[in-house]
Amino acid sequence: MDLATILGLGGGVLLVLISVMLGGNAVAFLNLPSLLIVLGGTITVTMISYSIPEMLNTQRLILQTLFTARDDVQQIAREVIAISERARRQGEKDIERLIKTLADKPMLARGFTMILDGIPAADVEQILRQEVSAMVNRHNRSAGILRRAAEVAPAMGLIGTLVGLVQLLGNLQQPDTIGPAMALALLTTLYGTVLSNMVFAPLASKLERNSANEAMILQVYALGAASISRQENPRRLEMLINSILPPAKRVRYFD
Repeated sequence: MDLATILGLGGGVLLVLISVMLGGNAVAFLNLPSLLIVLGGTITVTMISYSIPEMLNTQRLILQTLFTARDDVQQIAREVIAISERARRQGEKDIERLIKTLADKPMLARGFTMILDGIPAADVEQILRQEVSAMVNRHNRSAGILRRAAEVAPAMGLIGTLVGLVQLLGNLQQPDTIGPAMALALLTTLYGTVLSNMVFAPLASKLERNSANEAMILQVYALGAASISRQENPRRLEMLINSILPPAKRVRYFD
């Protein structure tokens, strides 16, 4: 699991719950109509701007963000250079055996398959880079959905507040309805603010960060497949990979 995301979300919610419980009656902060207006309204209004498949894909990526730790691009780079060194020594027969061991690296396996099919190295690299670009675009759309939800949630809270105030002002002659109406008015604003600033916006930022990391890893795979196709020296591949990695993540495989 991605502990930073789990601890961040869980810790933030826990702190809010502790402050609520220390303040007195925690049950007063639970209001089903308020939750329906904010959560249900945010989902449905966000859905207007996007398609259902895009919404479902965002849900999948959220679960992936929560329960899948990010791969270490430095370790991946070392593995790709090692595969390049091995393939240069042993040739195409070894590449065929390698493909069967790359179930967790489908993009690299596709690159090797194209190499065995005789596709030119430049075409292999171009195809793989297009896959990276398509993946980044998909992730950016999902992050955009979360950012849109972060914008909508406070607005839905405001709508709930207005509904509660209308109910409150319309029933001033009935004192027993003032409390529930005021709770609806205030809690929707609270729910909308919490969902926007503690859930949707942080998840959007984390998704963008994970997408950038995954794109870098896929670029390493693309460089590795193209280099192996050209039968280049693995030392050159190391230099190419280091050219796209941040300074702190650059590898020194041959040093």
